[in-house]
Amino acid sequence: MNATPVIRVRGIVNRFGAQVVHEGLDLDVQAGEIFGIVGGSGSGKSVLLRTMLGLQRAEAGSVEIEGRDVMSLTPPELLAVKRRYGVTFQHGALFTSLTVAQNVALPIAEYHDIDEDALAGLAALKIRMVGLPLEAGAKYPAQLSGGMVKRAALARALALDPALLFLDEPTSGLDPISAAAFDRLVLYLQSYLRLTVVMITHDLDTIFRVCNRVGVIVDRHMISGTLDEIVRHDHPWIREYFHGERS
Repeated sequence: MNATPVIRVRGIVNRFGAQVVHEGLDLDVQAGEIFGIVGGSGSGKSVLLRTMLGLQRAEAGSVEIEGRDVMSLTPPELLAVKRRYGVTFQHGALFTSLTVAQNVALPIAEYHDIDEDALAGLAALKIRMVGLPLEAGAKYPAQLSGGMVKRAALARALALDPALLFLDEPTSGLDPISAAAFDRLVLYLQSYLRLTVVMITHDLDTIFRVCNRVGVIVDRHMISGTLDEIVRHDHPWIREYFHGERS
């Protein structure tokens, strides 16, 4: 691909004491694709996500989002970049003391000065967009099923109409039917909203259903390519992951 990547990661080094998690890791994500990130336990998938989001500073390297190096921005500049992306975390990370509608409305109210009726209307729109019934807006996270929590978190991630969407283990804990339904939702939203999606997942079904390209973290680096390229790769961990018993 010759286009300038929407996300460009170069030479990232992350370490915790003597443990080196990433050592010169590179990554490109192109506009409009769904890019899956996989790796073994302890490979630093979530650390990489936090680094890309500007939530954690790498020891070395650079992360550019839409051409802006998030590691060199001032706090106001970084805040402007953060408005361009939405994030869902593995367990939803919804505020338990707020209803679904209040959770979704929170980022809108933070960035826009609009009246309560307009705010409620926008929250309802996002709730319906992810396939939840409107009455789910009045419920608290503890009253929702696991699949509904995932969808509510996705509605909040889409609250500010982001161009980029980061999903951390979006189908973990879901039964196969619910996971497949969530994958279809991601595909629909990516196409309808023209999103660029970065997804951390360990679910092989999800990888094959939705991802255009995959990046595998092995040996503190990333090997990336199309699904066909990755499936044919001769790295032992990749071969075990894609061709072992679980596949």
